[in-house]
Amino acid sequence: MKELQLSCLQDFPSYDEGKVRTLFINTYQTLPKGLKIIVLDDDPTGIQTVHDISVYTAWDEDSIERGFAETSHLFFILTNSRSLSSSQTKTLHENIAETISKVSKKTGKPFIVLSRSDSTLRGHYPLETETIKETLEKTCGYTFDGEIIMPFFLEGGRYTIDDVHYVRQEELLIPAAQTEFANDKTFGYHESNLKEWCEEKTNHQVKASEVIGIELEDLRTLHIEKIKEQIESVNHFGKIIVNAIDYCDVKVFTIAFIQALSSGKHYLFRCAASIVKVLGGVSDRPLLQRNELINQHKVNGGIVIAGSHVKKTTQQLEQLKEIPSLKFIEFNQHLVLQKQGLENEALRVSRLMNEYISQGKNVVVYTRRQRIDFPNNDPDANLAMAVEISDALTSLVSSLTYRPSFIIAKGGITSSDIGTKALGVRKAKIMGQVLPGVPVWMTGPESKFPNLPYIIFPGNVGDIDALKKVVEILIS
Repeated sequence: MKELQLSCLQDFPSYDEGKVRTLFINTYQTLPKGLKIIVLDDDPTGIQTVHDISVYTAWDEDSIERGFAETSHLFFILTNSRSLSSSQTKTLHENIAETISKVSKKTGKPFIVLSRSDSTLRGHYPLETETIKETLEKTCGYTFDGEIIMPFFLEGGRYTIDDVHYVRQEELLIPAAQTEFANDKTFGYHESNLKEWCEEKTNHQVKASEVIGIELEDLRTLHIEKIKEQIESVNHFGKIIVNAIDYCDVKVFTIAFIQALSSGKHYLFRCAASIVKVLGGVSDRPLLQRNELINQHKVNGGIVIAGSHVKKTTQQLEQLKEIPSLKFIEFNQHLVLQKQGLENEALRVSRLMNEYISQGKNVVVYTRRQRIDFPNNDPDANLAMAVEISDALTSLVSSLTYRPSFIIAKGGITSSDIGTKALGVRKAKIMGQVLPGVPVWMTGPESKFPNLPYIIFPGNVGDIDALKKVVEILIS
């Protein structure tokens, strides 16, 4: 499959953005009263397009009731399921879906579930959406007609064109299956065409020829009735691929989708972060500035924890080394192969880290850049070992004896574990983004460091100087 030039995005017909905006506002007002849009996020990075929205790190009945009681249409539940085994993921989603159903009945409020996952197609698919579907059908008494698949994520450079999903690399668009993300040892895949990807991931239970594609040409020419009819035509959990290269594409699709809801049909989403913002009715806001992130009277240093091993993170770390005032500490995760190796390594790094931070120095702790060759090919065993490494990194933040001026976590599993286990956050408010696709939590009063901006930096987002830019904002 061929690469495309980024400039090809200019070849598609343009929108009358004012007309789309008016159509969207008028249609959005027709959503069912009290509707809750619930995002089940398999790592903390799905919040990377929204602001002033709550994310819950627990899924007990009380937490979900609090989400239903909010005035906002939208709230997130952080599952961190990308760090779990298949069986753990299934049990987790059964429990969450059962609780959502129970709270919906108690409150009388309808809901839509979005299963938000990686824009480069990694994650427990189709397990998660199939589990949600089966559980809700048992508890709610209705059937799901379709699943909408939309991995478009503008801020991260992920585009879907002619049903093929692309990842931007500089001035090129690379078919997703030709990137390093497709070689993931746990969640790898071979197909970039999303129709064929559906067939691959479902072990041929879904045929590519049966998958519906919402075409860019129809979105761009506002063929809303046609798109609505396509959405309404699916049954038996049929799959719908949404092509998109711009937020206007998302808005036009959302207009058709909201209109289709009036037919009484039910849908689940498997998506990246862009549709979350649009369907949630979240407005634009400027990027966060230093005065919103750093207490000007700070004394202690800040910390960057980098656990991600994708190529982009390694490049960003190299750029970060151009800031001479930073103190770099390598964490040797390869010691996971030795008895008590990680425990001793965590103690060593923790001592250095606390010493530097107490002296007002900013610290970067990063895992050794060479990947580990795990001793077997069992995906669940490899995932368990990766979680053990993440737990060791998490323990570093747990061991902080001084409040840092900032915390940046690089990588999905790393950032989730630091937020939930080390910082003890049960509910956070999403402040916004410090760079496109790089979100910030405001930690809750129950956390280890209350009211601390916590920057969640996805491993696969940003140009090679993006991490450096964020740190420069914080320390300037």
